[in-house]
Amino acid sequence: MFSPVSIPFGAKMLFNTATIRPDVDFEDVELALGEMCNVVKDTYGGEKGGFIAGQVFRFSGFVSDEGSLSASRTAEKHIAIVTYWASFEQHEKSHADTVFREKFAALGKLCLETRELGYDMLWQGVPE
Repeated sequence: MFSPVSIPFGAKMLFNTATIRPDVDFEDVELALGEMCNVVKDTYGGEKGGFIAGQVFRFSGFVSDEGSLSASRTAEKHIAIVTYWASFEQHEKSHADTVFREKFAALGKLCLETRELGYDMLWQGVPE
């Protein structure tokens, strides 16, 4: 559950941001996320559905002065869900499944909005 991940070159990355409702306790978000992530991992992992790996991040409040070109230095309370899949088609099939939709709906009730964008991998590397 908390081990390093290895991403094969050519994997598809999905980047989902979920803006949390101001009145929601983060513990409730963690519970909904845990249930949703377990369903993805256990139901769609590997040959069963193309899921390779995933990571979840909570916005820390840090906004980089050096890496931000925008004048805005604020952001709402949110999480980022990063998942890696063999294909966009497998991702979409898994997310259309009733089992996943029920868990995602539970998270959705705690959010103001969610947005998931897909990316093609162009490069990856590690220090030599």
